[in-house]
Amino acid sequence: MKLLITGGAGFVGARLARTLLANDKKAGTLAGQRIDSLVLADQFAPPPDLLADPRVAARTGALLDQCAGLGAERFDGVFHLASAVSGECELDFELGMRSNLDSTRALLDALRRAGNAPRFVFSSSVAVFGPDPGRPLPDVVADDTLPTPQTSYGTQKLMCEQLIADCTRKGFIDGRAARLMTVTVRPGKPNAAASSFFSGIIREPLAGVESICPVDASVSHPVSSPARTVDGLIAVYEASRDALGGRLALNLPALNVTVREMLAALEAVAGPAVRAHVRFERDDRIAGIVANWPKGASAARAAKLGLTPEASFADIVRQYIADCRARPDADITLKGLAS
Repeated sequence: MKLLITGGAGFVGARLARTLLANDKKAGTLAGQRIDSLVLADQFAPPPDLLADPRVAARTGALLDQCAGLGAERFDGVFHLASAVSGECELDFELGMRSNLDSTRALLDALRRAGNAPRFVFSSSVAVFGPDPGRPLPDVVADDTLPTPQTSYGTQKLMCEQLIADCTRKGFIDGRAARLMTVTVRPGKPNAAASSFFSGIIREPLAGVESICPVDASVSHPVSSPARTVDGLIAVYEASRDALGGRLALNLPALNVTVREMLAALEAVAGPAVRAHVRFERDDRIAGIVANWPKGASAARAAKLGLTPEASFADIVRQYIADCRARPDADITLKGLAS
């Protein structure tokens, strides 16, 4: 089979690619088919280890400019992960619409013209939920909670969900949308996502660097580890329409946790000296965005696919440490953590 991952050079996209390729080498398959070709489309080149695999090809450039050519390649399956992030979408409306809605529509149009109805997984977001004056946001949003996004990013994700559902109804694709929880801990540098601090308050202290938390310690939010997120994307791809059980958009599993609990887990795993690298300094813009996000989420439909959240946030911290130690630069990445 021939697969496409948009956003394939990014953190989640690259991890998904590595997982799929490793599964295939172990005689595992994706939805019963062996992967012959994996195309990674992104603005930047994929990591060297992925490019070294003979099954991998890169398509580099803005997705909106690539869509027509990608559609002509006639993919059997697509993971559409490419997206502008929440904070930059709030600051630049045109950027968000172009990167999220316009690119998704152009990709779907190109796949429709190709005519082979590929299976299509869209990475939506828990940001599709928000408070509405006529319908208060529950403390825990479920698969059937009415989406009422209060950010441009969440609105764009919801519009894409509906577009994918209609293209599936018309038979152009076999689509489904996985609503990702905030993925933590992300390696590398902070990005423009309003949720970036959920990784920063763990990643930076473990590197011996100060991290500023822009919200109160009482803030609660649904999160997921990178490994569980990738597992969820694959499970949603492999699920039959009957197994999905109705609407094509569903929540991925979440660990509902407060900032205070995250920092307590960091201290329990890495010690008080590491925890001391975090200080609180409120950022009203970030706090305002986060205040319109769910405090928690449930995922009953994902549970029926065998998906579960992590048992504790400490497990997520340990996963990040293990991932870093598996990298050549682990001694730099974890220099704040005693060996």
